[in-house]
Amino acid sequence: MSSQIIPVEPFDYVVFGGTGDLAERKLLPALYHRQLDGQLTEPTRIIGASRSHLTHEEYRKFADEALREHLKPGEYDADQVKAFCNRLYYVSVDAKSDNGWKELKDLLDEGKERVRAFYLAVAPAIFGDISERIRDNKLITKSTRIVVEKPIGRDLASALELNDTIGKVFLEEQIFRIDHYLGKETVQNLMALRFANALYEPLWNSAHIDHVQITVAESVGLESRAGYYDKAGALRDMVQNHILQLLCLVAMEVPPSMNAESVRDEKLKVLRALKRIDASNVEKLTVRGQYKAGASAGGPVKGYLEELEGGVSNTETFVGIKAEIDNWRWAGVPFYIRTGKRMAERMSEIVITFKPIPHSIFDDAAGRISQNQLVIRLQPNEGVKQSLMIKDPGPGGMRLRNVSLDMSFAEAFNARSADAYERLLLDVIRSNQTLFMRRDEVEAAWRWVDPILKAWDETGQPAQGYTAGTWGPSQAIALIERDGRTWHES
Repeated sequence: MSSQIIPVEPFDYVVFGGTGDLAERKLLPALYHRQLDGQLTEPTRIIGASRSHLTHEEYRKFADEALREHLKPGEYDADQVKAFCNRLYYVSVDAKSDNGWKELKDLLDEGKERVRAFYLAVAPAIFGDISERIRDNKLITKSTRIVVEKPIGRDLASALELNDTIGKVFLEEQIFRIDHYLGKETVQNLMALRFANALYEPLWNSAHIDHVQITVAESVGLESRAGYYDKAGALRDMVQNHILQLLCLVAMEVPPSMNAESVRDEKLKVLRALKRIDASNVEKLTVRGQYKAGASAGGPVKGYLEELEGGVSNTETFVGIKAEIDNWRWAGVPFYIRTGKRMAERMSEIVITFKPIPHSIFDDAAGRISQNQLVIRLQPNEGVKQSLMIKDPGPGGMRLRNVSLDMSFAEAFNARSADAYERLLLDVIRSNQTLFMRRDEVEAAWRWVDPILKAWDETGQPAQGYTAGTWGPSQAIALIERDGRTWHES
């Protein structure tokens, strides 16, 4: 079975930060794969823009080297790479001066009728400068979109200011706030599981679900992000965007359609229904952690403070939260969230644990009856598992066993799983906003996160140490186990 590839109309994609890490690792490989699958039509162009002084040919060489380094074995096709690189152009542009903008305008004027997308793969501090120069140089057409990467602010006030700045130049329907987690195949399959099957949706409520767990674990440390990360921390970096978006997809009501506004309306209701966490309950409902020296990937690794080269910091590299949604469907159902760096393995999953059966007809010899669980694995090895109790085969009485119906996407469909950016980049061209965050979503998420940040400051809640290569601080285990539950570990 293979998916139908639908070509998109010709477009110009201008990537500000076109020589940066995101463009090199994600954006150029993603667009190359769309070329490989025949989705890019003539005369589509990808235009790199940054302060570096490069010719078109030098940028094409940069892209070729990026593809050689970041594509998986067997994906580099010399003829296709050549065709892809022929689509590439480059302009040296300064966000804070007039340098290069006339050259960019002259290049874009060659394709005035095409869809035009500006991707801001740059620091948020210059989003406003770039937006205003795009406007001042008359680069906005009726088919223009702008894509902005996280972080959208570092608190509610800065998010409001940033949204206002971009909103003065672009209409809301032209702004695509990207969260690559929403482009993952399994994340979208969550909606298919819920809304395309009669099996789950009738049970998707507090009458039948005991609790929900969302884990986004990374095995890496700071890498090259020390400067940014120490000012952000795990709550801002992961919870405010990625994890709250996952929570919304799990918890939202059935939208009337898959229309972008219908879906985003329902997600917004979830964010607004999250119970407040502040100084009165923050120590009971949240855990902060910071990794210490340990072992990862078979070798010793430094602790967070060592990676900061002797710095002093209380920045959290791990967050555990017990969240609740104050509405009819989810009243009394805890959502346990955890995310961290230098954890035991790289793994992202959503676990729906159903309530135990009300009464067992089996005697003790049959064994323990486990609660049914639906496990949605986002990475690695994307797939879905449903656990069930069955009889252990063989004579000698009734013995029960917990087994899983396990579907791996790679095995079930025997096809390459597209990277999230591949889908999202072309959804921008199609003007499909379903998998992008609306302004009020971003601001509602900050309205829930801000009181937690403030409460941590007010209470002086410390970041508890945990050894690199483990599942976080012991306090995170206590967070869930004092409720008689335990974290799911595959």
